[in-house]
Amino acid sequence: MKSIPRLLKLLKGYWGKVALYISFNVLTVIFSLFSIAMVIPFLRILFGLDQFVHEMVPFEFSLSSIQHNLNYFISGLIQNYGETNTLIYTCFVIVVLFLFRNVFTYLSSYFIAPVRQGIVEDMRNKMYRRILDLPISHFSDERKGDIMSRMSADAQEIDVSVMSSIQVLFRDPIVIIVYLGSLFLMNFSLTLIILGMLPVIGFLLGKIGRSLKKKSKRGQERLGLLTSIIEETLHGLRIIKGFNSEEFAYEKASGVNRKYTSLMVKIFRRRNLASPLTEFISILVLVVILFYGAQIVMDAETAFTPEAFIAYIMIFSQIIPPAKSFSSAYYNMQKGMASLDRVEELIYADIKIKDPDNPKKLDSFTNKISYKNVSFKYADDYVLKNVSLDIPKGKTIAIVGPSGAGKSTMVDLLPRFFDVSAGIISIDDLCIRDMNMYDLRQLFGIVNQEPILFNDTFFNNIAFGMPDATVEEVEKAARIANAHEFIMDVPGGYQAGIGDRGGKLSGGQRQRISIARAVLKNPPILILDEATSSLDSENEKLVQDALDRLMKDRTSIVIAHRLSTIVKADKIVVLSEGEIVEQGRHDELLKVAGHYKKLYDLQMFA
Repeated sequence: MKSIPRLLKLLKGYWGKVALYISFNVLTVIFSLFSIAMVIPFLRILFGLDQFVHEMVPFEFSLSSIQHNLNYFISGLIQNYGETNTLIYTCFVIVVLFLFRNVFTYLSSYFIAPVRQGIVEDMRNKMYRRILDLPISHFSDERKGDIMSRMSADAQEIDVSVMSSIQVLFRDPIVIIVYLGSLFLMNFSLTLIILGMLPVIGFLLGKIGRSLKKKSKRGQERLGLLTSIIEETLHGLRIIKGFNSEEFAYEKASGVNRKYTSLMVKIFRRRNLASPLTEFISILVLVVILFYGAQIVMDAETAFTPEAFIAYIMIFSQIIPPAKSFSSAYYNMQKGMASLDRVEELIYADIKIKDPDNPKKLDSFTNKISYKNVSFKYADDYVLKNVSLDIPKGKTIAIVGPSGAGKSTMVDLLPRFFDVSAGIISIDDLCIRDMNMYDLRQLFGIVNQEPILFNDTFFNNIAFGMPDATVEEVEKAARIANAHEFIMDVPGGYQAGIGDRGGKLSGGQRQRISIARAVLKNPPILILDEATSSLDSENEKLVQDALDRLMKDRTSIVIAHRLSTIVKADKIVVLSEGEIVEQGRHDELLKVAGHYKKLYDLQMFA
């Protein structure tokens, strides 16, 4: 029952359509009930059981009153039109009632469809929005495949299980209540037997279904793991084949798949137990009703006639399908709630890096960037320790050092991909934590060591983040980045696709597209994270030429692996174990004969 408020919360914004759905379901049940009730006069006419009734009695909610007045109406029809015509009229009324019943059934489905699909759409949008809003650090401990599984398999499971259960929860109780009410009206004591069996059904279903949610959550987690393995396989297929590890990769994936399949078999077996169990109990109740109902009908003093008993059985039989679907919905809901838990874990994941409540505006970058006693740690150990550095506007600052020294971390703190653990980073004496993140990140153009491109056209990759860019502006940016020539050599030019992650391009071409994107943004501050370290000499020259054009008259922060590329930097900062150990110009640091000189000599010797 704790799940019901959570399910109802999902319907926020859809209550108008839900109200229509409920209304049409009520009409469906009413017309269904009347169509079954018309069986009584049909049988009386068919078997000649009618004794003509010439006077009406005051209307009451009792079987005898309704039956008497219905006989009065039928008697008038027979006397005026004859038995055959009355039978035809009765059949026509039954057909019309069933027609309306089915029309209202369709209308109820018509209005619930956008509710079901809309809620799943909202969830996918919220998950994607959360992925965009969460800090990069959040995904360090998450498998990408598991995130993808939540957005696809879990969202689909919510539609199949949870939303269908909500549909049943609004529909079937109405059917059961209306039909039970009519059964009480027809015979109170006989209907009490039915009610007496409901706690037994509820107990059995609850006992079987309690573990279903836990098993389902484990199943969705294993599916996420399997999706992650597939994603990693596609990304690393070249390495798998190159190291002849196809069998190893297959055994790993098939092992996870086998465990997932085994768990899903248990889940489906348990879930599918609901329907036959409910049906068996319903038939058991029906047999009891047949026995006791026959005893009541044979009692000469009762008003419970044979045709009324047949109608009673027909109405009771209409309770069995919704009772079965209601019990199945309970199992589906338990299975689907596990997926809802996983989806909500992502939707409500804590966003640790947020905009300030009252952000301050930086109109333009005019002076300097300052690191003041900055320290940072991902977990327990500090990656940066008490770093202080000023970066004047228009200067090029290079950051060098061995792997793991904290170079990338230092620049990642600037656009707030991570927040400092201690100290302050400011731009023109304004702390970056006091700025709106959108305004802060508009100041930067970023070119990474591994170009991040999207499976789209050249044009859209260069104009990424600049939706109003014109063809002329994109082409100008591509020329500055030495990319225009090879783009025009491709059939389709700027509108040609570049493949998954730019797979149709060489490393140098991908990097030049990345540089063109930064050129088009025209930011005042440029961050280059080892932008040429993975290129061959020819491509490095082309990319370096493009970078030189990009860096002209800009404030540039360059993380350098190849020291030959930063000899002209205005200042070189040497990091070692998270601390600045040296800083100065290239020739100054060589004279000091310290860390930088050691790194330089190693590269020159190599």
